Amino acid sequence: MKHVPLSRDMNEADAFFAENPDIETVQMLVPDTNGILRGKWGPPDLARKAFGDGVPLPLSIFGLDIWGREVPETDLHIETGDLDGKCLAVPGSLKRVTWSKRPAAQLLMSMYEGDGTPWYADPRHVLEKVLARFREKGLNPVCAFELEFYLLKPDFEADAMQSPLPHIGPMAGPERQQMYSINTLSGLEDYFADINDAAAIQGLPMDTIISEAGPGQFEINLLHRADAMLAADEALLLRRMIAGIARRHGHRASFMSKPFQHWPGNGMHVHVSLEDENGNNVFADPKRGETLLRNAVGGTLASMTDALAVFVNTFNGYRRLAPGSYAPTRVAWGENNRSVAVRIPSGSGKARRLEHRISGADAHPHLVAAALLAGILHGIEEGIEPPEPIVGNAYEGDTKGAELTDYMEEAVEAFEASSFVADALGADFRHIFAEIKKAEQAVFDERISRLEHETYL
Repeated sequence: MKHVPLSRDMNEADAFFAENPDIETVQMLVPDTNGILRGKWGPPDLARKAFGDGVPLPLSIFGLDIWGREVPETDLHIETGDLDGKCLAVPGSLKRVTWSKRPAAQLLMSMYEGDGTPWYADPRHVLEKVLARFREKGLNPVCAFELEFYLLKPDFEADAMQSPLPHIGPMAGPERQQMYSINTLSGLEDYFADINDAAAIQGLPMDTIISEAGPGQFEINLLHRADAMLAADEALLLRRMIAGIARRHGHRASFMSKPFQHWPGNGMHVHVSLEDENGNNVFADPKRGETLLRNAVGGTLASMTDALAVFVNTFNGYRRLAPGSYAPTRVAWGENNRSVAVRIPSGSGKARRLEHRISGADAHPHLVAAALLAGILHGIEEGIEPPEPIVGNAYEGDTKGAELTDYMEEAVEAFEASSFVADALGADFRHIFAEIKKAEQAVFDERISRLEHETYL
């Protein structure tokens, strides 16, 4: 049966260009399987086309590895004739780009087949299938994303051993931990002012800006959204905005999970609560709230190993999962405890929620949301009870909970063999994602490292 995409208002494009007549270029953005934005640039009329019949792009862009190279094992490339799909505008995403040297706008798009069927390999459609299951149960996920990043000098050569670190800021000399430092933020006042201005123009609901544990490391939090798809879209576009404005200031923003050996990595924390059809937080319900929350935690933990390759989607990301790093190392949970994988934050009953702390800041927000929410739904549907919560330091002592692997290869093997992943994300998508990750792993396995040269050459 032909699928009819959501209606798109042509007036959105006309109204935008009427208010922004100077726009020369529209940057058409399609997030691929790794969360890398691909697409094309074109004149305003191309954006109008995206709100109408669609903009052609190859379906195979979802079969590219992290370096943008074709992965033949995905079966999406020349063996199919490298078919075009059509990309349609995401309503509400046509916004001005404040950091471009020339007047420009950006437009987020989703991929469809020629007959209007959502392309199964597009992570936005993967997430939509999970959200549809919540709607069938009269539930709606409310999500908020938090992103950590390093602000660095633009011309450094990445080297986890180099000292001092090539970071930007008033403390850029000695390597110091400046957690929650107001002085550090003040030294970058112009940069963060531009971030706030751009967020207002693009409609990104920014909350707080924090100086994090590493030198030159920061965290920006987004307010919660009662639309999980929108929340994931905004997390993706926030990364783009942070990096773009950094370039305009002569800096470089990095969301790499573990750029420096001796300093904390960059995480993507996701807060989730569930609303009923009346907009009430079901986790705060005095009769069933705690049971539902425990089941949600139970499902998240039960599916965690299977979905780890999505949460930590890079070879480097597994280095972040280290004891004492505030990144989890075990399948464990706890109340108001930042050493576990799933944390129940303190707060009022209406704000009762869980916080998922595994993902690297370079993970794909839509896939992270899809896997996490599918795990929550799995726990609620099956009534899964979690183990006892961890009290105190989850890295030490007789801590219960399986250890999370720190090898990408093992995580991908678990992902590829998982019936949970096949049911939640789709068996065809599971195949594509696994083949991309195996191709990337092979490159790292073949590369001779600098340490090997230093030791043996």
